[in-house]
Amino acid sequence: MAEILSYLVGGAVRDELLGLEPRERDWVVVGATPEDMKAAGYRPVGKDFPVFLHPRTQEEYALARTERKTAPGYHGFECHAAPDVSLEEDLQRRDLTINAMARTADGEIIDPWGGQQDIEARRLRHVSPAFSEDPVRILRVARFAARFAPLGFRVADDTLTLMRRMVDNGEVDALVPERVWQETCRALGETQPAAFFHVLTDCGALARLFPWLDGDALAPALARLEQAITLQAPPHVRLAAMLTGVPAPQSALERLEQSLPLPRQWRELADLAIRLCPDYDTHNSAETLLTWLESADAFRRPQRLPELLQACAADRLARGHHNPAARQRLEQALDAAQALDTGAIARAAGPGPQAARAIREARREAIARALDLPHE
Repeated sequence: MAEILSYLVGGAVRDELLGLEPRERDWVVVGATPEDMKAAGYRPVGKDFPVFLHPRTQEEYALARTERKTAPGYHGFECHAAPDVSLEEDLQRRDLTINAMARTADGEIIDPWGGQQDIEARRLRHVSPAFSEDPVRILRVARFAARFAPLGFRVADDTLTLMRRMVDNGEVDALVPERVWQETCRALGETQPAAFFHVLTDCGALARLFPWLDGDALAPALARLEQAITLQAPPHVRLAAMLTGVPAPQSALERLEQSLPLPRQWRELADLAIRLCPDYDTHNSAETLLTWLESADAFRRPQRLPELLQACAADRLARGHHNPAARQRLEQALDAAQALDTGAIARAAGPGPQAARAIREARREAIARALDLPHE
């Protein structure tokens, strides 16, 4: 059997060179067959090409492979993994030069495509013309722009030109909704997710993938996104905040649901933000506070209220007239209403609608007392 060599590759090498903690560690194995890997105790997990889990670390080890375009879209590839595939050939199929480096066991960096130079230049540059064969790479470049924007990275001009050509050729239309959502969700969690949408705009993909965000809608949506980031909001709150700023937000949410597999948690929060943020800070009575909390389903799902309030605060901050007391007032109102013994109130009132009316009236009175507000 030929000598089997393994190399740390991709993002782990890149992040180490940037002085960052790698998010994950992937390996490429050169000179091995699937049988060799299984004989050494590795567990096969790859569906489309040979990938194995290390028996001790559980890190992924993939056999060196090449790819050949056979049909349009993300799945239109034929992979070839064999002992005679070299490390350089494997690296050449990768998207960006900064992701096409490897490190040997003794620390030597193998960089056939200039990844180290592009790290120094803070440049996101494609490895080869084969980049244009996979439309997912448009999303990946935009996501890396969002991740590394704080370090000064930008997309190389020739790469952006290639991405525009891919959009014009219709490659982006072959993207499956699940993969678009996966990359978008990850981008929303990055440090500067606005860069994701700016890159998609620059290459023409935004109008194809997020038509509800194109044109005049982009600037107000990104303004709310930036404010949500300052509030340390999680990704699903960031998206909800974005939607509060676009024209016809309910229609935008419906279009988003139709085009992408939006999780229920994301969809419900966005819907609440769209409906309730306009009245977030307009309450001057216990009745309006109680009605708003009821509309937010805050008594059954109080854990969701802080997320909704974050989205509303981001909307107001983007408009330039945020009142921090509004959030405090709603939180105090919920606390006052939740302090009641609703079981005892219901038993005293009797069965059916009488109990519901009594609980609501008690909540309104508790809010009025706690915040010194009129009932109506």
